[in-house]
Amino acid sequence: MGGRVAVLVSGSGTNLQALLDDPVIRPHIALVLSDRPGIGGLERAVSAGVEALVIEPTGDRAALSEAVADALVQRGIDIMVSAGYMRILGPPVTQRWRHRWLNVHPALLPSFPGMHGVADALAYRVKVTGVTVHFVDDGVDSGPIVLQEAVAVRDEDDWDSLEPRIHEIEHRLLPRALRALLDGRVSVQGRIVTIREEA
Repeated sequence: MGGRVAVLVSGSGTNLQALLDDPVIRPHIALVLSDRPGIGGLERAVSAGVEALVIEPTGDRAALSEAVADALVQRGIDIMVSAGYMRILGPPVTQRWRHRWLNVHPALLPSFPGMHGVADALAYRVKVTGVTVHFVDDGVDSGPIVLQEAVAVRDEDDWDSLEPRIHEIEHRLLPRALRALLDGRVSVQGRIVTIREEA
């Protein structure tokens, strides 16, 4: 598939950095887009020489979705990656980039969707949690699953001990999924996502 990639961020941008550090992916990243100014993710973009754009929400999801879609179309974006982007966008984005928009989530979906995957796993005292990379659809963390990897939750775990282990896997799985998408090695049939191995 190849093409131009936009990475959407709302925070420090550690998953963005994992993508920028990948020599296969880096030349494809054309835009880093955020919903708020002054965040670390935008600084990482500027340091890497990538266009950084802020589109702040006005309280109207439809208007935000249209503004984001317009910005992406203007820049010829082929693939989107949400890397800690904390806004839900509607059909102007989800339909146009269907099966071309990846999100990384800090839990084994469909368990613990939403914004608090790590905290929810700790609160429920599950024995296993993990990381999911999935395609974004019109629901919340409900699209077809591309990659998953489990993480054991230890009895003594708290946020400070579990989150770094989650991040380590995110930083490995998200680039792997994006490389496969860029290479045209991903196929989707209903909810079944198949990735052909690299040649």
